[in-house]
Amino acid sequence: MARQPRNPLIPTREGVSPSSVALPFDKPPLWPTLLDFLCHRLPAVPPEAWRERMHQGEVLDEAGQSLGPDAPFMPGARVHYYRALAHEPSVPFTESVVFQDDQLLVVDKPHFLPVTPGGRYVQQSLLVRLKRSLGIDTLSPIHRIDRETAGLVVFSLRPPDRDAYQALFREREVHKVYEAIAPHDPAMAWPVVRRSRIVEEDGAFFRMTEADGEPNSETSMDLLEQRGEWARYRLEPLSGRRHQLRVHMNALGLPIAGDQFYPRVLRGPDEAEDFAQPLRLLAAEIAFRDPVTGGQRRFRSALTLAWPDFRPALRAP
Repeated sequence: MARQPRNPLIPTREGVSPSSVALPFDKPPLWPTLLDFLCHRLPAVPPEAWRERMHQGEVLDEAGQSLGPDAPFMPGARVHYYRALAHEPSVPFTESVVFQDDQLLVVDKPHFLPVTPGGRYVQQSLLVRLKRSLGIDTLSPIHRIDRETAGLVVFSLRPPDRDAYQALFREREVHKVYEAIAPHDPAMAWPVVRRSRIVEEDGAFFRMTEADGEPNSETSMDLLEQRGEWARYRLEPLSGRRHQLRVHMNALGLPIAGDQFYPRVLRGPDEAEDFAQPLRLLAAEIAFRDPVTGGQRRFRSALTLAWPDFRPALRAP
């Protein structure tokens, strides 16, 4: 489905682009006021918080005019608002720019920082941080990596170019290389290619698992170096399933160091982070032929993974 074009009359605030909601054509209207509708449609925000946002001018009509708590419900109208969190966790690590030109921005993302706003994080997301620090409202990520993963994220700077760059990932025309630190198994022969079917685990929306059926994921893996009971691996995913590298390494009995979800849940997605023990997974390299300039692009992360100071987890069953 095509994304709603951005209204140029609705500005970005503090690096946060406006969200919008369309009011239904109910006759007669089911809600006497816009506030009543917002409380019904978006109940995660308490009524008093919606009222305060409207008092602060953070709910706008299509002309960019603020809508107060007494504004009537307007069937068919589109209303814009800004996401905000009362208590947002701080991520005490800094991103760094690797490359920038007229088309692309390439950034090294630290562990624990999400790429885009969502859930517990709005200001503490890579996209919002970059919009605030660089003043580029047109930034848009052309791919994602997990919040727990560090390394390269590529952004498009110009809206007309976005689909061409995003198509590279949809059509698997991007070469990606990751590095991971996991237990060393002297009995394993390298390299290894893992193909499997990855699906969401029943009863745990935040975990993925391998299942019977036609494979929908593939990863090439190789050993780079060993230090005692740990080793550093090169991982090259052909596909891009959610948590693919974590699931494939765990399936080999080599769960990635610092993984809170595999082979078992040590800390849920809403629990406080242990910043001293990041997931040792790095988006290290990315390469593709640029669909806009026609040139070959290749970027390498300046980050390195920290070797663990604890013993490896037991092999997964």
